Amino acid sequence: MSETAITIRGLRKSYDELEAVKGIDLEVAREEVFAVLGPNGAGKTTTVEILEGYLDRDGGEVSVLGVDPARPTAAWREKIGIVLQSTTLEPALTARESLQQYAGYYRNPRNVDDVIELVGLQNQADTRARKLSGGQQRRLDVGIALIGDPDLLFLDEPTTGFDPSARRQAWEMIAGLRDLGKTVLLTTHYMEEAQFLADRVAIISDGRIVALDTPENLGDRGQLPTTIYFVIPESIDLAEIAGTGEILIGGESGTGLKTVQISTHEPVAGLNRITGWAMGQGFELDQLEVRRPSLEDVYLELTES
Repeated sequence: MSETAITIRGLRKSYDELEAVKGIDLEVAREEVFAVLGPNGAGKTTTVEILEGYLDRDGGEVSVLGVDPARPTAAWREKIGIVLQSTTLEPALTARESLQQYAGYYRNPRNVDDVIELVGLQNQADTRARKLSGGQQRRLDVGIALIGDPDLLFLDEPTTGFDPSARRQAWEMIAGLRDLGKTVLLTTHYMEEAQFLADRVAIISDGRIVALDTPENLGDRGQLPTTIYFVIPESIDLAEIAGTGEILIGGESGTGLKTVQISTHEPVAGLNRITGWAMGQGFELDQLEVRRPSLEDVYLELTES
């Protein structure tokens, strides 16, 4: 069995005069959680729909679990699970009944009770879909995608509209899919979601992949400065650390304190100079923080026109 779940070479797709996908190359490993980020109109949805076999491509080569999705087979379809951004559940069916219904479409489905446990719906198994919360309905969506025991899951914006607590619970559930040996391709607008879940991230802009790496490396590429933040008394002169980086000063008048943010591409040297200066002057750097570029910072830098 190939170690690669998805292989794309030179993928292209146009809608009349609009070229939506402009020659994408990509590989996704088996048992990897892979996130695709990009603004609306960037080409990520088009790319994913081609991978799912719902949209024809204009050029390039695509292999998903060893099959060209333009020529899908029934056996290949059973290896694919899809969670759309918006779905409609049968409101009168319970969670268990919904899973039983979909299990009937597969030759070798997972055990319904096992799936209920996997998605954390043990206490809602006999609750009708219309009475489930938004987060619980999303868990049922994932359960339906898992009932056929697929090798690869496509999750399209799986936590859109969730409150922070429900989103965190959904992340924990999705992270658990890796332990089942599943490959997950995730599209999301939430940078923190990609940071928490993904082994690797591709950022798509204007039909092309503009960055591809782990979340950690994308957030520390050296292209954006690191920020050193601290609070000191208003009376302290910053002249001795001039040149450390771009210095911004803030704070509320009358507090006797000022906040200092220093942006630098040499954070180790800058922090050494700043702490040495503070020790020499005999004062503390309150609320001292070193903030490296976040995934969101990198995303905005790469996708803003």
